[in-house]
Amino acid sequence: MALIIATFENSVFIELAITALEQRDIPRANIFAAPLDKRVEPRQLFDTIHSADGFSMLDLAAILGTVFMLLGAIYGYVLAWGPIIWGIIGAVFGMGSGFLLKLFLVRKNLTGVKKMTSEIVLMVRCEEEMGRTVQQLLWEHQALGITRIKSSEKDRYA
Repeated sequence: MALIIATFENSVFIELAITALEQRDIPRANIFAAPLDKRVEPRQLFDTIHSADGFSMLDLAAILGTVFMLLGAIYGYVLAWGPIIWGIIGAVFGMGSGFLLKLFLVRKNLTGVKKMTSEIVLMVRCEEEMGRTVQQLLWEHQALGITRIKSSEKDRYA
């Protein structure tokens, strides 16, 4: 026996896939579909010491802060307040503008176009020789991802 697990968006394709599986003589008892719950709380913008998502809010702020600090220090030699004050002003301006720009881009990305997400998990238990056919059928019905788990007789009775 093999267990084939696929993920789908919530659409008519999942119903069509289940119907097509039943037409290929896979009993309804061997087909299991479960919807996934969506995250209701918004994603954290800042990392904590215990969790990090690999997404930095301060990288653009550091880059622009460095660039504007350098420009402020260079042109500060010809301006009235001198290079140190203009370097500090440039750094503050660059870090602030970089942070606000990154914040705007992140907020736009969170509320912008929805990405393709897995909403329903479909599990099908079938014979090994039917596995390739079931996988092909699920791909034809717009599955987002598929995995196949082979189970042996020894594992089943353990």
